[in-house]
Amino acid sequence: MGNMRGIDTPVRQRRRRVFKEVANLAYNSRNLKDDMEALPYKIVDYEESEFWESVYRDRAIIRERIRLAMGMSLRPENREHPGHLTEGLEESNIDEKYYEPPLMQVIPSACNACPENRYEVTSSCMGCLAHPCQSVCPKGAISMKNGKSVIDQDKCIKCGKCREICPYDAICHKERPCKAACGVAAIKSDHVGRAVIDNEKCVSCGQCMVSCPFGAIADKSQIFQLIRAMQSGRKIIAQIAPAFAGQFGPKVTPEMFKTALKELGFADVYETALGADMGCMAEAEHYVKEVATGKQQFALTSCCPSWSVMAKNLFPETIDKISNELTPMVATARLIKQEHPDASVVFIGPCASKKLEASRRTVRSDVDFVITFEELTGMFEAKGILLDEIKAMDEMKDATAAGRGYGVAGGVANAIKDCIEKYYPGTPVNIQHAESLAECKKALLLAKAGKMNGCLIEGMACPGGCIAGAGTNIAIPVAARAVDKFKNEAEKKVPDESMNQEMVELEKE
Repeated sequence: MGNMRGIDTPVRQRRRRVFKEVANLAYNSRNLKDDMEALPYKIVDYEESEFWESVYRDRAIIRERIRLAMGMSLRPENREHPGHLTEGLEESNIDEKYYEPPLMQVIPSACNACPENRYEVTSSCMGCLAHPCQSVCPKGAISMKNGKSVIDQDKCIKCGKCREICPYDAICHKERPCKAACGVAAIKSDHVGRAVIDNEKCVSCGQCMVSCPFGAIADKSQIFQLIRAMQSGRKIIAQIAPAFAGQFGPKVTPEMFKTALKELGFADVYETALGADMGCMAEAEHYVKEVATGKQQFALTSCCPSWSVMAKNLFPETIDKISNELTPMVATARLIKQEHPDASVVFIGPCASKKLEASRRTVRSDVDFVITFEELTGMFEAKGILLDEIKAMDEMKDATAAGRGYGVAGGVANAIKDCIEKYYPGTPVNIQHAESLAECKKALLLAKAGKMNGCLIEGMACPGGCIAGAGTNIAIPVAARAVDKFKNEAEKKVPDESMNQEMVELEKE
């Protein structure tokens, strides 16, 4: 399945536009209710719709996007009481609002009700004499009509043999892109065939959102609340996830990016890789003492919330194997608050599920806001900050190569392995990594069956790791190269031993 990340599609342009305009509201609006009501007409200011059958549907979709970008839930599809666009605004117009579940929502008016799973003969059928499609079909579902193959959908069992055998590639497999991208089978259909997310199963990785070619799935944002908090004079410190490298254009160095964030109004900027450094030292010690000695069967990383939530939901017997160390986001947030007790913390990253992690009762006091790289771009645009033209005034030297590598699949496991090799030489290390929830599931099945004993298993919900998160701006291979370059610029390869003690101190807090 094709990956649309990094391609400037109309779907992405519209998402961006909404984030920019909501940021603009937060910065400039004096009459929020009226300005918010006027916004769909500002965004859809044309008479003929390019995308939908009418501008009215276009605006209806934009209205729901605006609500989600403001941190509000979709309005129920209730014809008697649809509610105003601004309904619930008062509760959102504050600077301390946490994400209300559900985080991911399908906008019904934008959903195309794609077929879930179906094989169809296209116009490329040559009506050949052999028609092998007919011969291999186990259910006799294919017949010839007017010299071309036709599939009887009632008889078809979706085995795909006809598609494999066709010499003209004339049979296509239609499946719902959001469903194909979901590794936990959380996408169902409603009574008219539109996608619906089963919130019991969903782990908020956002892969459905970035796979929908209609832009029908969106997550909630906190940019409005964050900007209002900054405007109220609160001291807000940003921590940026390791995957940030390259996300704001090829010319923008880490130092330029840090300066741009300060220009935006953040009091200071820390690398989340600093928390990752502490974590990998603590994980290395745990592996050597518990897993390498056979006291614990295997160990699972906990950095990716979607992976750890899936493990807890589907494999509850693995809960005690999931790392108890603070995630890099939480460790960095605690460190910031230790050094700046008067500050609030925003985590800026590639990830949708971090929004969920920050909403947990245990984490709430550490992380005050979570926004994505894509949402941050909306803030820069609303403020008119051109990152390419920033003069770098700051250094970025918080972390080692180990922590900076966390943004790419395999990076967490490799960082822990490097720490073990340096500080516990001679300890045999067995690391495995799984990327995408489907692969993660396979790894956990093997672990459950006793095939992963002695392993440290890194799980990443997004194929490619955090650089493939739902809130990223650029193509995955480009991001991988940028992270690698930033990683190699680090002065140290692995953190000092003292980092482990720092982690212990933070955990006590």
